[in-house]
Amino acid sequence: MKAILEDIKTNQGTSSFHAFRYQVPYFQFKWHYHPEFELTYIVKGNGYRIVGNSYESFSDGDLVLLGSNLPHTWSGKADGDVNSDAIVIQFSSEFISPFLEFNESLLIKKMLENSFRGINFEYDEQLISKIIELNETNGVDRILKLITILDILSKKQFKLIAPNTFHNVVSKKSEVRINKVCLFIQNNFQNKIYLKEVAELIYLTESNFCKFFKKATGKTYSDYLNEIRINEACRLLIQSDKTVSQISFECGFETLSYFNRVFLKKKEITPSVYRTYNIV
Repeated sequence: MKAILEDIKTNQGTSSFHAFRYQVPYFQFKWHYHPEFELTYIVKGNGYRIVGNSYESFSDGDLVLLGSNLPHTWSGKADGDVNSDAIVIQFSSEFISPFLEFNESLLIKKMLENSFRGINFEYDEQLISKIIELNETNGVDRILKLITILDILSKKQFKLIAPNTFHNVVSKKSEVRINKVCLFIQNNFQNKIYLKEVAELIYLTESNFCKFFKKATGKTYSDYLNEIRINEACRLLIQSDKTVSQISFECGFETLSYFNRVFLKKKEITPSVYRTYNIV
């Protein structure tokens, strides 16, 4: 997927790295990348997270470290009057490199080398409090807190997100195209979407569109669409009392049997059992 280059240096001003709190009604789809490393903590929000060619759901407490130039986006839906909320820390290799020269930083160095595939960490209340404190701190103490956070993370168990290395090829035309398509799918997945309809959005034939989409995302168009629909189904199974049948149709599946087959393939569990396991 061809992503938009984000200019972080302009946003960080005179600071040695960029840290900010991002509060919006919901996280909008914005497929982008940047040379800086990025640590993102989701305070509040749910939806799906795309990192490289990996597609996964996220919810409150999601904590992810991304390597340089790794395309990504968090995308969710509005949740009543509750804003989505994230703390984002972005730092360059130029900033962190001097610290990696010390023997005491070997674990941090190894972790950052692994981050080219994206790293997902389990929730840790004490660590999260340090991330929140960093965003509210100024001066040298701010730098020390970041190094402390990275040191703690480097000693924790983690899960690599993307299944393999993702090579981003910059193309302004492709950036506009893929973001237009993905935004359309996000806003219309609950309806029947004809292949011809989405192909015409970017002035391609159906055949050429399928080739373009697979090359850009690593997934077929139908598989990508089903990922979005199943992700929304998971949210509804947990957060609503609607029947499995109602949820399947609200998420754009034309038959309950097809929904059940796709859900089982994606989650390796039936919708009913998924609901039972995830409702406390």
